[in-house]
Amino acid sequence: MPERSVIMVMFSKKQFATAAVAPAPQAPFSDSLLRLFSNPYVGAGAAGSLLILTLVTLIALVGDPKAAMPVVRLSLAKVSGGATPDGWREALARGGDQPAVTEDIFRLSETPIDPLGGEATITMQGAQGDARPLPPAPLAGLHSQGPNGPLPIIAADGRTPAQAYARPFAPNGRPKVALVIGGLGLNAAVTRQAIETLPPEITLSFVPYSEGLQGWIDLARAAGHEVLLEAPMEPADYPDNDPGPYTLMADAPGQETVKKLEWVLSRATGYFGVTNYLGSRFMTSDPGMTAFLTALRGRGLDFIDDGQAARHGGPGRASALRIIDDQLSSEAIDQQLLAIEAGALQHGQALGSGFAYPVTLSQVGKWAGTVESRGYQLAPASALTAGR
Repeated sequence: MPERSVIMVMFSKKQFATAAVAPAPQAPFSDSLLRLFSNPYVGAGAAGSLLILTLVTLIALVGDPKAAMPVVRLSLAKVSGGATPDGWREALARGGDQPAVTEDIFRLSETPIDPLGGEATITMQGAQGDARPLPPAPLAGLHSQGPNGPLPIIAADGRTPAQAYARPFAPNGRPKVALVIGGLGLNAAVTRQAIETLPPEITLSFVPYSEGLQGWIDLARAAGHEVLLEAPMEPADYPDNDPGPYTLMADAPGQETVKKLEWVLSRATGYFGVTNYLGSRFMTSDPGMTAFLTALRGRGLDFIDDGQAARHGGPGRASALRIIDDQLSSEAIDQQLLAIEAGALQHGQALGSGFAYPVTLSQVGKWAGTVESRGYQLAPASALTAGR
């Protein structure tokens, strides 16, 4: 086994709840720990036991375990004097007064982690995926100045905003499930709750009329979420249900559709694509949808809809199998999430769409924390688009 390895210790959900990454312990505490591990009089078994007790202490120090996933970095070289101590597995499994850790809930990596400089990462179970921040927007070469603000463009080297701003994803062969949670940016408390409590694999979509839209997108990307921008589209009951002054209208000329769309796109940067807000009438209009999709493709953007535009295929497209919160009850939402899982089993992948209602955020958070234990892979919505 290489000298530089990752130790990943995962406690059961009964012991620790889910969340986001919390800061590592302060240097004085780490230094004391390392000196103790380096002491030749501390045996391997005692070192393993101390490791567990240390982790428990660290959780208390870094914050509420229901709100954060502690990540602790230790140098194995300093801990063991250049070799992984014999008996550490046995010490971890010993139990007693400390949390029991067994082979089914911890894993030792097989490869070095040179990018981390030989540090071992100890991670608590329940982490909602890799919450490392996505690169700040805008990225060079992917926008130009339009009449109302920056507009996305395809870079000179062929990179598209859809590629550059999507969350990185590596499939593991399991059925993929993804969710888009929309309506964000108008209510600050709900928007912050979605960004901070949902796992980073959940795609977030933002209302273009939101005040401080770029700041919200920046915050979402810093938390690891990829982002969509919502295009307001004409519903069947318009004007009784009016999505705002830049609504894409079914009977409008193509150039008007493009002009309104470009206003929407100029509100911010950092999104990989567009999703619909309403649009039951607009998305039945072939001329309207042709103008809309052609404009998006010309700017290198994906289009992900809530299921109403499923007949419009092509590259950079994905449609939701279900809207998960048409009925606002926890039981109904749970049933729709189970339907997403069933669709993924049948087709290899399935996408759901929802709105940032408090009950939706609550149920999605619970579901996302357990879905991978049932054999699925939680994926960003971009990973389900055609051609990915």
